[in-house]
Amino acid sequence: MPEITTTAAARRRTTHRLLRCVTFCGVVLLLAVGDAAPALAADAPTLGGVIDKLRGVVLGLLVGLATLFLTIGAVRYLAADGDPGEVERAKKSLRNALIGYGVAMLAPAILALLQTVVG
Repeated sequence: MPEITTTAAARRRTTHRLLRCVTFCGVVLLLAVGDAAPALAADAPTLGGVIDKLRGVVLGLLVGLATLFLTIGAVRYLAADGDPGEVERAKKSLRNALIGYGVAMLAPAILALLQTVVG
């Protein structure tokens, strides 16, 4: 029985297929979470109310995107199979996820500062 070997091209195709699947699932999840957010009130909202809703939306998007990058980075790292280029791309995705989580942690402070400045 012949030994089955995988070429680098086949591994890349598999990795890209897996990344597309993870990305698609992440986008569907973000859209589902976005549709679950309550709609703006029919009456005229105040600026503070708009900024509060904006804070929630921005925070949700940042955390969702950071989680997506974390997942993509983890999948890339697992599928790298020792390829230095793929490992570097995985590390870059993980680094981007950490930056995204950092920005998400700072978003409420930035929006609070904006709310103080504007009114």
